[in-house]
Amino acid sequence: MSQTRSNAPSPHRDGVAVGRAAFLTHGRAEVIGDALERLHGVAKRCGVEVVGDDADPDIVVVLGGDGTMLRALQRWLGTGTPCLGVNYGRVGFLTSVASGDLESGLEAAFAGRYHVLDLPTLAGDAGAGPLVAVNDVVLTSATPGRMAILEWGVDGQSLGELGCDGVIAATPTGSTAYNLSAGGPVLVPGTDSYVVTFVSPHSLHARSMVLGRPHSVAFRNVSADVPVQAIVDGHVVAVIDPGGRVDVRLGDALAALARVAGTSFFTRYLQEFTH
Repeated sequence: MSQTRSNAPSPHRDGVAVGRAAFLTHGRAEVIGDALERLHGVAKRCGVEVVGDDADPDIVVVLGGDGTMLRALQRWLGTGTPCLGVNYGRVGFLTSVASGDLESGLEAAFAGRYHVLDLPTLAGDAGAGPLVAVNDVVLTSATPGRMAILEWGVDGQSLGELGCDGVIAATPTGSTAYNLSAGGPVLVPGTDSYVVTFVSPHSLHARSMVLGRPHSVAFRNVSADVPVQAIVDGHVVAVIDPGGRVDVRLGDALAALARVAGTSFFTRYLQEFTH
């Protein structure tokens, strides 16, 4: 049954013993090496059936980095099926298990020693149909070297026009990605909010703004002749011509992220951002 709703995401919930596991891998097989063979070995020892992604698994094991994790979270969005990452990427902030700990991490997960965090998403419309983002919605100038002029507003109140390279609307999950690089704040998972951060704004006073579930933000391309690309979780979904508009708010669909017991957002934060 789909776990979509309009209220805040739940705090951590405990995992359950796994009977059926699906998997999703990095797009290049050489990146993960023998990981898939190792996964099947652990599953066999633990009595777990490995099923295809068209089945109804208890958990999805993701072999890759954050990009692969985002694909998995999007694929199982709204189903309540948790996705557990084994890191074969550069950062792997969304992952929970190091590649060298694959066996011990999966044994713990298959025994139910994991917790699940329901992640909020962003929903919106870029003029070409609805969009849903786990990480972020990014608007960026489609003409290299040309600044875009964006008018933005919250809940129907215009907050003015700003020249910039682009703007990011990020969930707590996405706040540690492009938003962080652009100087935006980190939102702790479990926070029912999103952040708007401008990229290279032509202003000394542009600041990030954190918005809650009741608030929607609208961006209008008021450039004379510069189109803007709408990018959802790293993929271009639309081009916004001058005069076009994009609306963004917190969505109803939830993505389910699994973490092995003993790991947390703060342990990953310490590992990745404090050295």
